[in-house]
Amino acid sequence: MKILAAGDIHGDSLLASKLADKAEKEKADLIILCGDITDSIEKTEGLVGPFLEKKKKVLLIPGNHDGFASADFLAEFYGIKNIHGISVKYEDIGIFGCGGANIGLEQLQEDEIFKLLKKGFDKIKYLKKRIMVTHVHPTGSKIEKFSDFVPGSEGVEKAINKLKPDILLCSHVHEADGIEERLDNTRVINVGRNGRIIKI
Repeated sequence: MKILAAGDIHGDSLLASKLADKAEKEKADLIILCGDITDSIEKTEGLVGPFLEKKKKVLLIPGNHDGFASADFLAEFYGIKNIHGISVKYEDIGIFGCGGANIGLEQLQEDEIFKLLKKGFDKIKYLKKRIMVTHVHPTGSKIEKFSDFVPGSEGVEKAINKLKPDILLCSHVHEADGIEERLDNTRVINVGRNGRIIKI
């Protein structure tokens, strides 16, 4: 499977179109949007449609700017999956997620972040590959060092340590776009606004 993952589009429909073109060029099988797709519920036009026009499957989670209502609206309107607190399965690959963050409009407590991730993970833990999707990055990561005001998440770090996903896809810190590292045995990737192609 080839995934195009991106985050922090922040209502930029031109960027969404460029990412959709990239997905088509790279022959991506799946698009994962790691939150902050919108800046508000009013500005949703042209953010998901370009991917569907290219006949791509799309998964998303909310960020700290667009909130849970925006993500639910986009998922329902376009007939795609919001994987906040749930999981999906593609052959032997399981993908589970938790949107939101520990700051912003609709803050989540750290224990809630972990519980939502575990809830999704429990349904796909038997699969060969497990991909975790969050908006916020884990504490103790290199990503955390790129911002003095955007904290990492202890709940996400705990999920890495306890659930041991193969890959974590996140965004949130714009300055850390493209940063990749390993925490425990998990490959942690800040997919950023420009998007990353991940081959599974």
